[in-house]
Amino acid sequence: MTKQERLEKEIKRTEEVRAFDKEFVDKYDLVCGIDEVGRGPLAGPVVTAAVILPKDCDILYINDSKKLSEKKRKEVSEQILEKAVAVGFGISNEETIDKVNILNATKMAMREAVNNLNPKANFALVDAVHIEDLGIEQASFVKGDAKSMSIAAASIVAKVKRDEFMVEMDKKYPEYGFASNKGYGTKAHMDAVREYGPCPIHRLTFLKFLNE
Repeated sequence: MTKQERLEKEIKRTEEVRAFDKEFVDKYDLVCGIDEVGRGPLAGPVVTAAVILPKDCDILYINDSKKLSEKKRKEVSEQILEKAVAVGFGISNEETIDKVNILNATKMAMREAVNNLNPKANFALVDAVHIEDLGIEQASFVKGDAKSMSIAAASIVAKVKRDEFMVEMDKKYPEYGFASNKGYGTKAHMDAVREYGPCPIHRLTFLKFLNE
């Protein structure tokens, strides 16, 4: 596939995900997409974002963050933060995750992200989960970050923010390889936990392998 053909394919995909959001935007106006990053890692926070995009958002490559390279994610994240009507972040740290479980901690962070929007949203498109006590109407979609432009935008900015945090934590706790594994349970990471024990940002409820 030529460079031009790849570009044309991306333009078509962008039009499709923008069209998915359009029916909600036409009805509710200020619609935010909500997504999370970091439900699975052994260490670090779960980070959520809520993003209200302009009605005729023309940013290409807004997609499921896992489908983009690190370089492309950073580029697209910068464009989203520059052009979005509003972006809000929410964070639940390892202490909260251990206390209330990962699902409840994720929902808490999602509510925080919505509350941090300015202007406020009046409808939310959410990836996979239903958020109780959100304060606005919502609709959730399985694999929403592949269907909705605003959910995908939230996925990207949340991923970049969390990755940046984990790179900083690598400087503080270098033995665990956080800069490369971002807290996920790679073999090298798990071996390091076995050797050195958990550090302050590990989720203790996620370290059951230590008892195996």
